Amino acid sequence: MSDLPGSGRVVKHSIVIAGHRTSVSLEDAFWLALKEIATDEGVSLAALVARVDASRGEANLSSALRVFVLARAMAARPAPSVTRVR
Repeated sequence: MSDLPGSGRVVKHSIVIAGHRTSVSLEDAFWLALKEIATDEGVSLAALVARVDASRGEANLSSALRVFVLARAMAARPAPSVTRVR
């Protein structure tokens, strides 16, 4: 992911999911990361959010989106090298 702004400011974003307008409150960094992931996957932001929404279970949508972005970032990291301690 590209350099994301460090602002912790939470902004309410409106989005339509399955024909229903809803809003999510996310920090700018998470919102920009979601947009980047959607672009990388060749899907609309609404389609990506709908996919997360469908699999979130009881979690709050805003929280589920943050966890989704974090999981993607963690998965993109190189595997840590294993060192043996004697």
